[in-house]
Amino acid sequence: MVKENCGVVGIFSLSGTNVVPMVIDALRALQHRGQEAWGLAIPNKTPLKKLGLVSASSSEFKKISEEYSSSAVIGHVRYSTIGKSNLENAQPLKVKDLCIAHNGTIANVQELANMVGGCSFTPQNASDTLVAAQRLVSLISEKGQMGKALSILKNEMVGSYCFTFISDDNAVYAARDPKGFRPMVLGHKESDDTYVVASESSALSAVGAKLQRDVRPGELIKLSSDGLKTEMFSEDNSRAHCSFEFTYFAHPSSNMEGANIYISRKKIGQFLAKKFPIRDADLVIPVPDSARPAALGYAQELGVLFDEGLLKDRYSKKGPLRSFIEPHQSDRIEINRWIIPIREIIEGKHVVVIDDSLVRGTSSKAIIKALRRAGAKKISMLITYPPIKFPCYAGIDFPSQDELATFTNRKEMTDEELTEMVRKSIGADFLGYNDAENLAAAVGMPMDSMCFTCSSGNYDSLGIAPDFKTRLEMKGE
Repeated sequence: MVKENCGVVGIFSLSGTNVVPMVIDALRALQHRGQEAWGLAIPNKTPLKKLGLVSASSSEFKKISEEYSSSAVIGHVRYSTIGKSNLENAQPLKVKDLCIAHNGTIANVQELANMVGGCSFTPQNASDTLVAAQRLVSLISEKGQMGKALSILKNEMVGSYCFTFISDDNAVYAARDPKGFRPMVLGHKESDDTYVVASESSALSAVGAKLQRDVRPGELIKLSSDGLKTEMFSEDNSRAHCSFEFTYFAHPSSNMEGANIYISRKKIGQFLAKKFPIRDADLVIPVPDSARPAALGYAQELGVLFDEGLLKDRYSKKGPLRSFIEPHQSDRIEINRWIIPIREIIEGKHVVVIDDSLVRGTSSKAIIKALRRAGAKKISMLITYPPIKFPCYAGIDFPSQDELATFTNRKEMTDEELTEMVRKSIGADFLGYNDAENLAAAVGMPMDSMCFTCSSGNYDSLGIAPDFKTRLEMKGE
């Protein structure tokens, strides 16, 4: 199964404004969703694709804006979970007269590939985005309309997806899967009458657009010279919003499903303090950066000192990057090496370390070792997300069980035994995980409207019976 948890943007200006500079700014605001490659597409032109961060191409922005000048554009930042990090796999992709950018997972991609005559699909020689685009173009040629094509494709395609499309007849489309796994929002910039759809509202803020609403699960939006048109290609009312967005993936300034991410994370910390009130702690510190609001909420709830005991070196080559979404273990280790403890804050203290998640254990081991070297007397680690025990097939990069810190090689364990195993592995004096009920309550959403598959192992929301494979089989690495 091939996964892309990325960032997508679609922009259309009714005033005819060149929106390419705008899409570049929007993609920079979504960089936290993908660090490997970026790209954009306009009508009647081959998509532009670049490896690395958007900002790495800053010297070319003026030239790109002039060469690709258009009032209609889509964009993409890539975070790969399958396939090689090369330009061929970067997006947007073009199939006939349609360009596509994708955030999500097509879980039954081999089956879909067979429908378009591509029986030799492997994660290394194609992408699920390409297969989905080929099938969609085929259905559009049969049915004549995007909405009708998507209403058929949704029944053939299993998984999570947010798409932006751009057609050679100068229209921008956006579609969100019927369960709402991945986020998508709609905004409008009044000064030049420009509509923006994006993965997160942080992208809207970056371009001066005002958030209007979330794109509804199962909704297709069309932006063209006729303005904004919308239709539902699915009437499924059950939801499975990704809970990992609320603890890690989304930008803290973003609003998602009616909740502000920063406030939600702070509340998660407050609820975590009620679950694990460590009253003999001297200090609460966050693992930078996404755990900071939760650590502040935890400290305030218990009345314990909050401080910055760990800092990222933002001047090293990889220091500013997010380690979790790096595709290779060596890069994750390099990033974590530049999280530096402040001895004067930590030495001789019982430190409560708040982290957003514990997936492979790479970061946790490195951080705890660094805190020990800095003289911490005792280290308690609390995780805002429940134990991750199963692969994600909805767009987050833990596609195999054997890479997870909770991997037991099929040995049966109670939750307590599992936590103790992980605690010993990372070297903490105490380890506490949040639970799904507590997280949902803190966010203020019904638990049954959120996806916790990676913790529960219940894949009903995706409609699949998973075939667990190794990382080598999944990624070819």
